[in-house]
Amino acid sequence: MIITRRAALTGLAGAALAPRAAFAQRKIVRLIVPAAAGGAIDVIGRLYAQRVAPALDESWVVENKAGASNTLGAAEVARAAPDGTTYLTNADIHIMARHVMRSVSYDPLADFTPISRFAMSPMVLIGSTKTPETLPALIAQMKAKPTEYTFANSGLGSMGHLATESFKLRTGTSAELVNYRGTAPAITDVVAGQVPLMVAPLGSALSFITDGKVRAFAIMGAQRSKLLSNVPTAGEQGLSDLNFTLWYGLWGPKGLPAETVQRVNATVQAASKDREIVEKLTALGAEAVTEDPASFAKFIEAEIQRANRVVEEAGIKPG
Repeated sequence: MIITRRAALTGLAGAALAPRAAFAQRKIVRLIVPAAAGGAIDVIGRLYAQRVAPALDESWVVENKAGASNTLGAAEVARAAPDGTTYLTNADIHIMARHVMRSVSYDPLADFTPISRFAMSPMVLIGSTKTPETLPALIAQMKAKPTEYTFANSGLGSMGHLATESFKLRTGTSAELVNYRGTAPAITDVVAGQVPLMVAPLGSALSFITDGKVRAFAIMGAQRSKLLSNVPTAGEQGLSDLNFTLWYGLWGPKGLPAETVQRVNATVQAASKDREIVEKLTALGAEAVTEDPASFAKFIEAEIQRANRVVEEAGIKPG
């Protein structure tokens, strides 16, 4: 059988176009990240999107909608149709919006469908190299010289914010907060000694700790981190109720069909067991989470109750 050059080229062109046609036929799904590109929420969201999309035979497009303590992007998802084409990836700050902002257009619990957590990461209390070397010495000096100490705060309503207020309440100290727009600039000022203290995500602070640019006083989690095994937990140092873990999750709009929720959740759980995903999360100071939608919903409710207690005790008011 003789194949002409034109026929051969036509065949090659058809083969080349086939994947594009298949791609075009896939459902386009928007994954809204309500934070700036390059941050932990964005990096972890993209990491999962790259694995979940092909497994679902969909095309996931990550869109950064940053601003207003992560509420701009979240509000867009709350308004979206529950048809499986729009999802939200966010962190613990999602449940705090109404506590720190006067006007929020959505209810973080009622207006979303929880699907799964992606990952979690412990918080760590850090200080500049000018601070005392141990936690007991730090607390003693904070009480003796309260005006000399402030905390860098990465964002109103963040896990770091809650952990900082709880630390102050638990230790009887009264350091003021210096608010920043993000974790990176906050840590930068702690490294420079402009602000003495911060409760930071482990992944964000890890390199500065290992390089000796900041001190690590305590892991604010239930157990020590494998990445910083020499740093004791707050509980080991007499502060047993200071257990704050940063977490990242996936939501859909209210009313997302149960079959869609289960399908996406199963794919996320499979991704969380993937070796490459686990290794990349570990490098970020985080660990993967596998749970069903009901467990995630129960977890969120417990986190909201704890946040409400801290807000009331600390007197946090919407700004």
